[in-house]
Parts: sequence; C-alpha cells; structure tokens
Amino acid sequence: MPHKVKGVVSRAKGAPVELTDIVVPDPGPGEVVVGVQACGVCHTDLHYREGAVNDEFPFLLGHEAAGTVESVGEGVVDLAPGDFVVLAWRAPCGTCRSCRRGRPWYCFGSLNAAQVMTLEDGTPLSPALGIGAFAEKTVVAAGQAVPVDPAAAPEPAGLIGCGIMAGFGAAVNTGNVQRGDTVAVFGCGGVGDAAIAGAALAGAGKVIAVDLDPRKLEWAGDFGATDVVNASEQDPVEAVKELTGGLGVDVAIEAVGHPKVLEQAFYSRDLAGTLVQVGVPDPTMRIDLPMLEFFGRGGALKPSWYGDCLPTRDFPILIDLYRSGRLDLDRFVSETISLEEVEEAFGKMQKGEVLRSVVVI
Repeated sequence: MPHKVKGVVSRAKGAPVELTDIVVPDPGPGEVVVGVQACGVCHTDLHYREGAVNDEFPFLLGHEAAGTVESVGEGVVDLAPGDFVVLAWRAPCGTCRSCRRGRPWYCFGSLNAAQVMTLEDGTPLSPALGIGAFAEKTVVAAGQAVPVDPAAAPEPAGLIGCGIMAGFGAAVNTGNVQRGDTVAVFGCGGVGDAAIAGAALAGAGKVIAVDLDPRKLEWAGDFGATDVVNASEQDPVEAVKELTGGLGVDVAIEAVGHPKVLEQAFYSRDLAGTLVQVGVPDPTMRIDLPMLEFFGRGGALKPSWYGDCLPTRDFPILIDLYRSGRLDLDRFVSETISLEEVEEAFGKMQKGEVLRSVVVI
C-alpha cells in the first residue's frame, strides 16, 4: 500500500522549496523502501533547485542519506527490513560495457527505482540523483542501498553517500595519492575537506588547503591540512610553489567547480603532476588552456566521478575508518535541522557558514 509522507519539493527554478505531502509506492521488483533517518544538505540539491542540472521540475530533493530498510521488493535477496544503509547515487548495473570490463565505478547504466514518487495529485516527482531523501521515506533500487555497520550514527554516515565519498575518493581513488606526495586542495567545503582527510590518511607528506575564507581554512586544519593558503591575500599558485620548494604539487584537487580555480590548480602542479576536478561546474562554464602548457607539463587531468568509488566496497571502509577514529565524520556535521529548515540551510551553505547541515527525520 502506498505511503503518504512529508517531503521537500522544488516546484520551479529558483523558487523556495516547500515541505509537502508526497506518495511513496511499495517497492517493486529489485527495489526497496527506506525510512530516512538523516540526510545532508548538499550543493547538488541547490543546483537542482536553481535549474542547473535539468528542468524536470518538480524535484524531490535530498540524496546524501542514511536510514533503515522498511520493505523489499520481489527478487531482493541481499537486503532485509531493519538493515541500516547508506544511499548511493551510483548502483552498478553489472551489464553495461564498463561493468563488463571490470570497471563498475564507471557504470554507464546505474540503477534507479523504476517506480516514481508523486505529489498527492499524481504529479510525478524527479528524485535528486535518483534518490529523493528529503523525505520520511523513499524508494530506490536495491543496489543503491548499501549496508554498513549499524553502530554508526546516521547523521555522519549519510554524508558518505555523496560529499564525503566524492572528496575522499578524489584523493585516494582518482588522484591515487601516495605516501610522501604533496597535495593541494582548492576549495575547503565539505568535499574539499574530505579530500584533505583522504590525502592525509593516504600518507601525503604535505597537504595544502587553498580557500578565500579564513574560517574554512581553519576547518581544513582539523581534517589534516599541513599548510593553508588564503587566496584572497596572495597568488595561490605562487604560494603553493613556495610551499613545495618552487616545484608545485604532485596532486592538485579542484573542489569548487570554477574555471579560474581549475586554472590555478592546473598551474600549481609539478611536472607530471595530476589535476583532479571534483567540483561540479555550471553547465555554461568553459576552460581555456594553452595547448603547449597542457602538453609540456605532462601528467594527467582527471575528472572525478563520485570519487570513482564502488559504493559496496568503499562505504563500509569509510564507516570502519570512522568507527576506528581515523576519519572524523562527526566534524563534518555543522548542525542538525528539520525538514522545515532546508531552505534556510541553503542560505547558510551559500554564505559558507556550515560544512554540512544535516536533516534529522
């Protein structure tokens, strides 16, 4: 029997979100219904509200979530009611050309629920990143619900579902940071700080945090930054080079999604260094680099899709690091809020007042 629950919906481009009644169907074949316990307020949700992803309004926002499986559909054998899960927006299909080649972290046919959630009048909702977790319940493909240690608190655990995994994976998976490497992270919000934490855990010898906001640079130190650069006071490229003996870093991570910042990260690399872009750009943005610089510096320019993660492998690992005290996920949670406060949380996020506001349901 369908469930009528409360959810946060974006009805029109740029309009404030609203909390309203939505209808969540029972799970169909290969699907599960999850009772959401906590969901982070991520920049991607704001991108949806602003129409920067697509125009398939109305959207059911929220995707960075943890909760408990409430019911499972036909054919679901790896999950059972009561399982504590983190939701993933990539669920490898197992059959696309990338999965068949043993690269499921690049899956080109990621699974989502076939059924749609709706407004009370039957209007279909587009769930953010195929999840839609600013709601009391949501329906997802079973592969999107990744079981993790139930001893983890849902507030920090849910953040692994997007921002933490994206940043951590950008350093560890995409950037392949090695022991002794020098790393610069441009942009010290939630994703950037997760990249800093990942680089530190990988054994980087120097982790340089770059941002315009002194408050964010202070936070970066809590996650393992060894040095900070205030880009509002000095040229960040020259500052990074000065901190690395004039050479530049082995791995530069762009966690803002802006052409100017990408250019700074590009020029902050040492010869044969790696540039990783994990910041999500506006669809209108472009980059312009001299081909001789592109060629002459060597190395690699690598976009990072979801931290190039495999959720079933990586989510439990990050939870284990958290449970053992090696990855301080609690520090990412700036505040806990209710569903009614999501619009206000967007404002705080835009002002840089929080790393993550987390909705608790």
